[in-house]
Amino acid sequence: MNGPARPPGPKLPIVGALIMPGRDPLAIFTRFARDYGDIVQFNLSGERAFFINHPDYIRQVLVTDTAKYGKSRALERARKLLGDGLLTSDGAVHQRQRRHLQPAFHRAQIAGYADTMVEHAIRTTSRWADGATIDVSIEMMRLTLSIVGRTLFDVDVESKADRVGRALTGVLETFWLTLLPFSDLVEALPLRAVRTAVAARKDLDALIYEMVADRRRHPDAARMDLLSMLVRSESDQAGDGLSDGEIRDEALTLLLAGHETTANALMWTWYLLSQSPDVAAAVHDEVDRVLGGNRATADVTETLPCVTRVVTESLRLFPPAWSIGRRAKEPCVIGGYTIPARSLVFMSQWTMHRDARFYAEPGRFMPERWTREFRSSLPRYAYFPFGGGPRHCIGESFAWMELVLIVATIAQRWELELAPGHPVATQPLLTLRSRHGMRMTPRARVSPIGDVVSERLSSG
Repeated sequence: MNGPARPPGPKLPIVGALIMPGRDPLAIFTRFARDYGDIVQFNLSGERAFFINHPDYIRQVLVTDTAKYGKSRALERARKLLGDGLLTSDGAVHQRQRRHLQPAFHRAQIAGYADTMVEHAIRTTSRWADGATIDVSIEMMRLTLSIVGRTLFDVDVESKADRVGRALTGVLETFWLTLLPFSDLVEALPLRAVRTAVAARKDLDALIYEMVADRRRHPDAARMDLLSMLVRSESDQAGDGLSDGEIRDEALTLLLAGHETTANALMWTWYLLSQSPDVAAAVHDEVDRVLGGNRATADVTETLPCVTRVVTESLRLFPPAWSIGRRAKEPCVIGGYTIPARSLVFMSQWTMHRDARFYAEPGRFMPERWTREFRSSLPRYAYFPFGGGPRHCIGESFAWMELVLIVATIAQRWELELAPGHPVATQPLLTLRSRHGMRMTPRARVSPIGDVVSERLSSG
């Protein structure tokens, strides 16, 4: 396994965490790709690290050579929050967990969630007032939390949205602390940020354990939500059921992944539409024509190509999962370069999705680019908002349906304008948030169908 000693890269080390305050990992990865090419070596707090930015290399790490790579440092440290859930587990444990979770994401099961998604979208936006400014980032978090609570856990968590939102924000905004060298020592210090994160984790734990305890007290074989499946999980091998702690890990992982990522995708979609009046008009025309004032359903998503292209392009420009990391278990070769064992390997949806080799005018919002011909010509891992390989997002189909249904439902009744002077900046934490929220003004639509839209949506 002989290759060139090292690929190009910066001489000075990156000290601390890539996502620590004052550092912009999106800019760092973009500069790496621009200045050094498709494979870059750098030093991250004393560890040898590589950044790869070519679809073939990404496919090699995520698919072809996936057995040669394990969890990244970020996922290793994420165990402090998520435990040994699907996101942070590896190997046989990861496969066992996917087997327990998979029934909740079968095609027929997902289709059954559609009515709940649409109902909660209508309920959330019914509180909006024409011309009153709202923070769409908060609204979308509340909406997707209520959906994941009802569909996956069959509980009403909407009333707890503020509590959950504060807890998740407290954890995510201090996550960079866990990536620092000697993080265990740092977390032992009496810092306000540390106390906030610890309290937030306890609050999230309490919420999950309350749901698990209630489900165990009131078992019902007819309930097909994910939490019920986990509680009564059985397999052909005795003793393969899940403990309360294991259920907590899975539930918290899916609570985070199931609403945080989708909420951010929706927020960025509304922002992009607000900056593209022609595209927004095309979306409104399509939902008026296809839905005719009726509620969207699972089967109708196939007849909303404009909405689907908008969501696809939004996930390209602002992917909620903006980077993936792996750690080499053994020496590997990528692009002719040797990757030593224990090295960190990073790839970024943010930079890959904005690569001019694959996307004309990569920084421009162009949903029309997503023709069938373009899709077929695009290398597989030039676009990977949900990851890939054995660890690809188990809820991808769930997320696609949810995004299309929510955009279509809200677009039936509302237009959203960015509040004048509102600053827009990315905040790459575990997911791609907006640093200043997203203050927008909803405007009630006067559609060709008139008041029929409101009447039909409200009545179902």
